[in-house]
Amino acid sequence: MVPVIICGGVGTKMWPESRKNSPKHFLPLFNGKSLFELNWEVLRAKFKPEEIFLQTNAVQAKLAKKLVPEIVTANIFIEPETRNTGPATGFAAAMLYPTHPDEPFMIIQADVLREPTPGIIDMFNVCDRLARETDKYITGGFKPSYPVMGVDYLVPGTRASKETEAGVYEVSKFLWRASHEQVAQYIQEGALLHACHTCMTPRNLLNLYKKYRTEWYEPLMRIAAGGNVAEEYAKMPIGPIEEITQTVHENGEGLVIELPFNWTDFGTWESLMNYTTPKDRLNGHNTIEIEASVNFIRVPKNK
Repeated sequence: MVPVIICGGVGTKMWPESRKNSPKHFLPLFNGKSLFELNWEVLRAKFKPEEIFLQTNAVQAKLAKKLVPEIVTANIFIEPETRNTGPATGFAAAMLYPTHPDEPFMIIQADVLREPTPGIIDMFNVCDRLARETDKYITGGFKPSYPVMGVDYLVPGTRASKETEAGVYEVSKFLWRASHEQVAQYIQEGALLHACHTCMTPRNLLNLYKKYRTEWYEPLMRIAAGGNVAEEYAKMPIGPIEEITQTVHENGEGLVIELPFNWTDFGTWESLMNYTTPKDRLNGHNTIEIEASVNFIRVPKNK
């Protein structure tokens, strides 16, 4: 298994702390550590530094190296521009293709907290085995406790993993983003919130691109063959990977693993409030709250 940490967003909903040169996944919001560092530590429980890859832009590559000096520079894939998850996910496969064409890889988003670590290791192990045995697209999902809007859902069907392993299921239905009432009904019927953890071999994923999105496939294969990354990347239309995976799931070519760990997406200050402690929220120098609560105090150094 080859883990690929992917990051590139800014997290505008967490302004003013989250900015272009200090995105939310690099902010020390968790006992002095960032989401990026926590995800790196989880991966290091199973992988050596030379086995972990990072995909990001040039600015964030420098931030990542500063926080985690042991990142292997040769393992950093630089996206020349932002073109959404369709081109980005394919880019990871294209960059791995020359050296790891038939080794399963998994996309790990840096702005999500995953815990505890043993469950994450279980996910890697079962997905690694299945990705070697099948050419189906594998992703992640979990049962939310309330309707979460702005995301898609997957209805699990027949179990594909062993009873002793984390649950992996054939996707019987792909449910595109819908109204609050529809989402509530999806959850009641057992649908899983789609928490992307793309896993396949580079060869098999690129074959899906060839089958469903040739406008992405052809530039990606030229990149894999050593072509000019900036020129070829710019040729790919902007679009989400769902332009491929929605059809994949509808055609019975997808699997979903019910994540055997807690998955927390910190997209806003409100979502962070539900997780952090008062100490995390009050990092100002000599800060005291008087008749106040649920405030975030962020004082830069030397201020």
